[in-house]
Formats: sequence, structure tokens, C-alpha cells
Amino acid sequence: MKKEILIKNARVVDPSQKLDKICDVCVSGGVFAGRVSESAEVVDASGLVLAPGFVDMHVHLREPGQTSKESVETGTAAAAAGGFTTIVAMPNTIPAADSAASIRLINDIISETAKVRVLQSACITEGRSGVKLAPFGTLRKLGVVAVTDDGSCVQSAELMRNAMQYADMFGLLVMDHCQENTLTASGQMHEGEWSARLGLGGWPAAAEDIIVARDAILAYYTKSRIHLQHISSALSVGIIRSAKKRGIRISAEATPHHLTLTDESLKDYDTNFKMCPPLRSAGDVNALVEGLADGTIDVIATDHAPHSETDKDREFDCAPFGITGLETAFSVCHEALVRSGKMPLSRLVEAMSTKPAQILGIGAGTLAEGANADFVLIDENAEYVYNTTLSRSKNSPWFGKKLRAKVVATYLGGEKIY
Repeated sequence: MKKEILIKNARVVDPSQKLDKICDVCVSGGVFAGRVSESAEVVDASGLVLAPGFVDMHVHLREPGQTSKESVETGTAAAAAGGFTTIVAMPNTIPAADSAASIRLINDIISETAKVRVLQSACITEGRSGVKLAPFGTLRKLGVVAVTDDGSCVQSAELMRNAMQYADMFGLLVMDHCQENTLTASGQMHEGEWSARLGLGGWPAAAEDIIVARDAILAYYTKSRIHLQHISSALSVGIIRSAKKRGIRISAEATPHHLTLTDESLKDYDTNFKMCPPLRSAGDVNALVEGLADGTIDVIATDHAPHSETDKDREFDCAPFGITGLETAFSVCHEALVRSGKMPLSRLVEAMSTKPAQILGIGAGTLAEGANADFVLIDENAEYVYNTTLSRSKNSPWFGKKLRAKVVATYLGGEKIY
């Protein structure tokens, strides 16, 4: 039988209940409870923040097929260390998660090795090729919650329209990596002053903006839902804001790195700053932060993309895109957004927990009585050097750097997992 826990004296932040005050939280039988018996374990959380466990809508676990970079076991261990209790795994595995056989294999791996709750996404198209839709109905029956060709944007507007309508029939969320391919064929970083200085192929923001606009238009005409992944462009933020005002069923995410870093970070050709979409200008960063603060950007997602040291330690043009992010997401965002005064802690928690859970339609992101006791304890004033990782890879621009605001404990269903 699961134990009872009484967490005392924490600053409890729960946007789902508009709660931000010092109070006690009770856990019984793996769920939040109104009270516990006198025999309950008492945890003194004085000076700490207690928030719902974080929910990450965009994680690459690399298994099956690329376990030299990450596995379900190591990736979910890193997630727990970052305060995440639920994550959505991307389908760009080998083989791609586009069939009943591949989803069953992944589900088996998850059930045997995952440290946190893992929800699986599947491909929009077979093999992520952008040619033929995957069998959404079959995949939904196997527990898939969303479809995306993440990393391979569906270029055909007709196919994307059909995908939105088909997914809506089965209650699946369509998530899109917004990239117009003809504009990015030689792109290595954001097209601008720094790409010219460094002599690297430019990746214009227009490549994102065009697909964001297309998807908003398709969602308008099909009355379907669309979730836009890792938004990086100021104009894209404006398009999404306008779409929401029109009542279009659109949501969007931004990553910690796109909210805090600019293309100038690549001045030393460090491939740990090479990502997709690329880091953009200070104006883009400011627009993303403003969009996150006012709710235009709904969610912070890590786009955790582990690569081995051998992969990243290559000529810039040859190195893969992507960085790890699960363990540092809260610290990085707290420093840049909350400590800087750009938004309250409650909005950061909402973007990392409550809102993604609502978009996915899952019972998470809340401390409400009867909900799964998934929560995180945070020391806002702790300082630490990020020099160890539970991930199998350490391709992070923050590796070896001093960070503040640390996750000190993560609980899943009332059990401490970190």
C-alpha cells in the first residue's frame, strides 16, 4: 500500500487552482488528499516551492535505434532530475514510430525501463516521408496521444489538411515542426548579421513563418486543432496571436534555449549552440518572451535532443542539430524569466506543467485533491554547477556553467523518483 505523506510549510504554486501561498499538502494512496493520518511521513519543505510535476511535450528519447545517444531509461532519469513527471516522446526513432509494430515495441520498452510517465507520439506520415498518412486509428488504440513528423515538416498543404481532419476524428493532437524546406537547404544558423560574419549558410525566419501561417489557415478552415513546435520567430508569434484572436484552435511551444539565447552565441562555432530551428536575433527572443508572458505561446518544451560527443565534435556544417535540456530547463527559465521580473513564478509553472497537461488532455499539471500525486520541490535560491548528467549525452550549452534555482526532489504518484 502506498504511504501517506504530509508536506509542510512549502510555498505551494498551483496555477490550476490559482494557488500561490505557504500551506501543507497531503498525499495518500498515490493521489493528493484532503487529509492524512497521524502516522503519515512528514516532510518539512520550509523555504521550498512545491509545484505540480512538469510536463514536457517534446522529448527525443532515441530508443529504439540510437541508444548510443540516449535510451528511455537514461532520458527519463534526466527528466526526473529536471522535475518532469510526464513527457511526450517524439517518433523519429529507428524504425520510425509509424506502425502498430513499432509502437508496441516502444510501449514495451517504456513499461520496462521508464522512470517517469512517457506518452508516445506517432508519425503523421509513414516513415516521416511526407507522402502517405500513417494509420492514425490503429495508433490511437495503442495509446498514442499525438502525431508529428518532428524534424521533417509535412510540405504538402493538402496532406496536412487531411492529417488535421483525420486526427480530429480520433482525438489526436497534431503537432507540427514548422519549416519550409526550400528556404533551408543550406541553412546552418539564423540568416542575419552573424551568419554573414561567420560565413555559415543562413536559415531565414521566413521558413518558419510560412508554415505557421499555413497551419493556422488550415486549422481555421478544418476547425481542427494544431500545436506548433519550438517557435523561434517574432513574426510567428504575431501570426499565432492573430490566429487565437480569430478563435482558431492553435497552441504553441517555445524552448528554454530560444527564450534565452541568440545567434551571437555561435560566434565561436560551438556546435552545442547549433539547433533546429536555429537561435535567432535578440528581437525574436524578446517577442517570444512577450508571447509567453501574455499566453500567445502556451508552453515551454525542452526539445531534448541528445547527441554523442563524437557527433557534435565535427566541422560545423557536419554536426547535427540539437541540445539536451531536461535537467536545466527550470533553472534556465527561472533565471531569465522569473528572477529577471519578466513574469511571475506561477506563469512559469503554468507553462511547464498545467498548460501542456491541458493541451494534451491528461490528468496532470495540478495539485487538486484526487489527482495523481506528481509534484516537484524547488529551491529557488540554490546555486550549482551543471557538470554531471543522468542523460547519456551532454551536448548542452550550459554544461559546466553555474545555474540557480534547483529541483531538489521529484515525486511520481507519491513516490520519490529523484
